[in-house]
Amino acid sequence: MTREEAQVILSSMTKGESLLRHARTVELVMEAYGRHFNEDPEEWAITGMLHDADYEAYPEEHPNRIVNLLREKGEDKIAHAISAHYTKWEVSYDTLLDKALLASDELTGFIVACCQVRPEGIVGLTPKSVKKKLKQKSFAAKVERDEIQTGVDLLEVDLTDHIQFIINVLNDNKNELKIGE
Repeated sequence: MTREEAQVILSSMTKGESLLRHARTVELVMEAYGRHFNEDPEEWAITGMLHDADYEAYPEEHPNRIVNLLREKGEDKIAHAISAHYTKWEVSYDTLLDKALLASDELTGFIVACCQVRPEGIVGLTPKSVKKKLKQKSFAAKVERDEIQTGVDLLEVDLTDHIQFIINVLNDNKNELKIGE
């Protein structure tokens, strides 16, 4: 599957600006992690882009609708990673792709939320500041902190380093994402 084909799928199911931005931010983070781990950055980017593709149109079927579509297209590795991006679905974490998506999904959304309450956006955001907000349960209350920690543990990365990696990716793309100054 090409990124263009993935974009058509995403656009057919997702219209909301916030969810489209989330798809794009996770796409960029996953692409960067694909390069970092010497994996296929296109495959990783597509996984990030499509992980919540069916959430808006088919919330009761999420993620089964997108997972089934990907399996029909022969994209089993991407489908499995998407089926595992929430621990309560009790799907195994077999590959680095599976673990990276779990580790990056909630935390990327959380970091974007941190940017939205700062006048300077992503500029100057530090892992220390993000970790402080993580402890504040009322901030971005829907973000499941245990999902972030489980993802970090499975990926076997340091939380501070992982936060900094995501900040760097978002900062590199701040103009497109509109999370800059």
